[in-house]
Amino acid sequence: MEKQKLKAERKTLVLSIIAGVCGYGTLAVLFSSYVTFSIFPVLAFAMAVYCLYQEYMRKPMAEGITAVASACFFVGIFGYAALLRAEYPDMGSNFIPLIITLVLLFWVSYKMGVMDKKAA
Repeated sequence: MEKQKLKAERKTLVLSIIAGVCGYGTLAVLFSSYVTFSIFPVLAFAMAVYCLYQEYMRKPMAEGITAVASACFFVGIFGYAALLRAEYPDMGSNFIPLIITLVLLFWVSYKMGVMDKKAA
């Protein structure tokens, strides 16, 4: 994947992270007794998925961006899971979601070309 193509796809990647956070937030609101009910995560999730769909219909995705977008979606899910577990320790440890988030972030940054060595 070229660096310029991936820079053009940042909107898709940010929307994927937002969709992951809102998706897990929706599940937490609906099924967790620790989180109080609110309609806003459900609305934000629907809007993020709709925007992702519109972005997909507007222009084709670059080759290899689907794997990076999926990883960003899981970064959002596991990142919010770690945040909730840090806020409510009775839910359990946040170690595993945090490690998964960090590994996925390193992989995404490698694929985006952030970790490439620059020629001197």
